Amino acid sequence: MKSALELLKAYLDNIQSPPTAAALFADDGILELPTVNAHATGPEQVQGLVTGLLKRMPDFRFRNLTVWIDTQDKVFAEYSVETLVVDTGKIYRQTYAGVLIAENGKIKRLREALDTAAATVAFKQD
Repeated sequence: MKSALELLKAYLDNIQSPPTAAALFADDGILELPTVNAHATGPEQVQGLVTGLLKRMPDFRFRNLTVWIDTQDKVFAEYSVETLVVDTGKIYRQTYAGVLIAENGKIKRLREALDTAAATVAFKQD
């Protein structure tokens, strides 16, 4: 059974493949980014959220994983993104802070926080 850290690494490594990333979530697993009002429940909704993200930022990839807390069923880490936003032509630079709770080898909840000011700058049309 995959640990929380193994699930997080698999999610981060597979963000370019929405079906693969979404399959890591439990049927009632949640991906949420409350600071930007993004919420998806279950693999189908997670896949849709990630697919939408990749339409706006096709080269979106996580980098620089730093793990702060690691237990079998919980992990807290930071990870970064630097990619072009197609709609604005601007670079999106972001560090996410994520807590992942695992249950039965699947992601039960992945809650991520981000710098909304940095997101606003990257996504705002001039």
